Amino acid sequence: MEITPQRWQYLCDYSREVFGQQDEQLVGLMAEAVKEGLPDIAISADVGRLLMILTSLTAGRLAIEVGTLAGYSGIWIARGLASAGRLITIEKEPSHAAFARRQFERAGVAGRVEVRCGDGIAELTHLAGELAPRSVDVVFLDAEKVEYPDYWRIAKPLIAVGGLILSDNVYSTGSWWIDDVGEAERDAADAFNRLVAGDEDFEAVAVPLRQGVMVGRRFR
Repeated sequence: MEITPQRWQYLCDYSREVFGQQDEQLVGLMAEAVKEGLPDIAISADVGRLLMILTSLTAGRLAIEVGTLAGYSGIWIARGLASAGRLITIEKEPSHAAFARRQFERAGVAGRVEVRCGDGIAELTHLAGELAPRSVDVVFLDAEKVEYPDYWRIAKPLIAVGGLILSDNVYSTGSWWIDDVGEAERDAADAFNRLVAGDEDFEAVAVPLRQGVMVGRRFR
């Protein structure tokens, strides 16, 4: 049976309805963000729940997120951490970082979240010098798509055995889809997908949820 655009939209709406339950804090977060001038960009609630569950299946000691924006995905990740776990999230726009800090406080996770304001590649490089190799349980990428392969090369040595590389938009951002060969963001996402899938230390799959979520697990 063919997957038509209408059927795909129904599937996405169904997934959000059934698996995208949100508490009061998360329900109003993006509306408030837009009101304050932030772009209306965030993962869907069902993807957020997936991030939380996957984070909880690791040791949950340390997570890194590239692309904080309004803090929506960071709240989900923080809720999946172990009791003493922490999240370092990177955001290049100071106004977005400030908004996210307020949201982390309101969500009750500020004590386990550190927001670093700066360029994703530069801040990841700093972290690679600060943190021990294989000390990070979760890395979530949701920033500049053309930089995904670079994020991967920098972050890979930090990921612990049993740890995860997670990333949004590996099939699309809505402005492009994975069949748009020659489009810069698409080609970067494709290169990233193939890098992780072909890495001998990782097992990986992309889930066709919303615009594609990559899940890669380091097994050695």
